[in-house]
Amino acid sequence: MYKKIYIFDTTLRDGEQSPGVSLNVNEKVEIARQLTRLGVDIIEAGFPVASPGDFAAVKVTAAEVRGAAVAALARAEAGDIDRAWEAVREAEAPRIHTFIATSDIHLQHKLRLSREEVLEATTAAVKHARRYLSDVEFSAEDAFRSDHDFLCRVVEAAIAAGATTVNIPDTVGYATPLEFHNFIAALFKKVPNIDRAVVSVHCHNDLGLAVTNSLAAIQAGARQVECTINGIGERAGNAALEEIVMALYARRDLYRSETAIRTEEIYRTSKLVSKLTGMKIQPNKAIVGQNAFAHESGIHQDGVLKERLTYEIIDPALIGRSLDTIVLGKHSGRHAFRSTLTSLGYELGEEEINRVFQRFKSMADRKKEITDKDLRAIVEEEILRIPEVYRLAYLHISSGTTVVPTATIGLEKDKKELDEAACGDGPVDAIYRAIDKITGFPCTLVSYAIDALTAGKDALGEVTVRVRSNSTDAIYTGRGVSPDILEASAKAYINAINRIIHADNGGKMPGGP
Repeated sequence: MYKKIYIFDTTLRDGEQSPGVSLNVNEKVEIARQLTRLGVDIIEAGFPVASPGDFAAVKVTAAEVRGAAVAALARAEAGDIDRAWEAVREAEAPRIHTFIATSDIHLQHKLRLSREEVLEATTAAVKHARRYLSDVEFSAEDAFRSDHDFLCRVVEAAIAAGATTVNIPDTVGYATPLEFHNFIAALFKKVPNIDRAVVSVHCHNDLGLAVTNSLAAIQAGARQVECTINGIGERAGNAALEEIVMALYARRDLYRSETAIRTEEIYRTSKLVSKLTGMKIQPNKAIVGQNAFAHESGIHQDGVLKERLTYEIIDPALIGRSLDTIVLGKHSGRHAFRSTLTSLGYELGEEEINRVFQRFKSMADRKKEITDKDLRAIVEEEILRIPEVYRLAYLHISSGTTVVPTATIGLEKDKKELDEAACGDGPVDAIYRAIDKITGFPCTLVSYAIDALTAGKDALGEVTVRVRSNSTDAIYTGRGVSPDILEASAKAYINAINRIIHADNGGKMPGGP
């Protein structure tokens, strides 16, 4: 018999705490829906007390997403817990996740509390959460650097107060696999009521050991792992969901464990999170990286052609990676178009279908063949876009080796066309200067990246920019897709400005396990 490992995904909470990442409500809900398709057991949707925007995102996710438990993070304070319950109360399976630090480093320098006060706060917080619901998780922040005997007392108190899951984080990624295995194993020996709760782990990747530490904890008896898509998160990130799941699958002979994850949804989920957060996946990233199943060595190529298992321990199809086989063109009809979208996993309403179909037809006039990657890009840009205060009406560029790059831009706002021209160090710089003249918005370009979404001379290009609002110092990600890279550049910058305009109030509160 294999034991069930619960997958607790914190992409929307800890993952969004990655520097420079800021997701709006629609994007968070879209990721949450994809996480349910993936089959995660628990979605940590956010930290409701952090900001009105975070509260709204958790509340909408809880109300709209079905198929997974939805958790909200809260410090071990009554106000935080009340706010968390208000946010998740409409969930199909709500969970409150409350935490307090237990290491002497945190007690002395951050909380300024005694150990006894932390024990009292733990009991009070869990009991307060249990007034609202039965599914309560307690986390001992910085557990690995805590005195083990004291940690055992805290865990015992949390379970006695009603916690159904107790989480043991390696908050700063300090542990090594053997140490962490023994650390978790000792809990099972020392905490008398440990059998009344699911033991969870939450490992950070500061030393590159988050996945291996999580797997070591599973071998020691842990039954829940907290992780993120692509391993994103604060500092060096968290344990990567896709790596943990596929390690358990590929080495089920060793771990004797299984998850409810539908592995064929892994690659799509990875790409969606990368696109919406603006965090590119390194080519050699395990499981989902561009090179994860690539073979350049002649010896390797020969071996794979003769027998895939010579150099591949995982079939790419298992995680939803396959060659593009869907090709549509300008003569394709609405029925074939809808059927293709369904096969790609998109369930769109009639109005959304019409909008995406018009965008598809427009692109097909400029691009000979439309592949599934093109379609994904169209759908994600059209369906997930925020309301447009500014929209690109036209773009003219004059550039070359002997002329000063000049851009003439037309933007639509409130059904009026606004025009400006500007010179720059290059065509993109000229475009952005012209846009700045029109919008008058105080912002600074932080980063600019181009990615070819498809192959060929008419490849669909995606530009991702990060823009800092000079008024709030917050960073926003903008994306633009077009066969014309200059048009994509303009769309990306305009998208970032629209995001700043429509940004939620307040910021994110750092912290948590």
